[in-house]
Amino acid sequence: MFIAMNRFKVIKDASEEFEQRWLTRESYLHELEGFIEFHMLRGPAREDHVLYSSYTLWATKAHFEAWTQSEQFRISHTRASAGQPLTLGHPEFEGFEVVQTIRRPSQVAA
Repeated sequence: MFIAMNRFKVIKDASEEFEQRWLTRESYLHELEGFIEFHMLRGPAREDHVLYSSYTLWATKAHFEAWTQSEQFRISHTRASAGQPLTLGHPEFEGFEVVQTIRRPSQVAA
């Protein structure tokens, strides 16, 4: 599995608009082979920003890379630069190959 994350330093006064932009956007992730799940995470508030991170889980790194080259990616990112800036600079990308996964055992009814 492959985890793709982007960290956003969102201007404090723009947090609500940033969240609304994500909550109301059209997502095309489900159309791509290998897509598993997406999460938008709100982190700690700092003096000048609030930290957010998008977290996307893919079956493989190749599936993620196919997403970044897709028409769906291009369409979904057209709104990213619309309007006034909501962040301090560009997002910081981090990609991770999953080395280990531990899950809670499923409970079986007796």
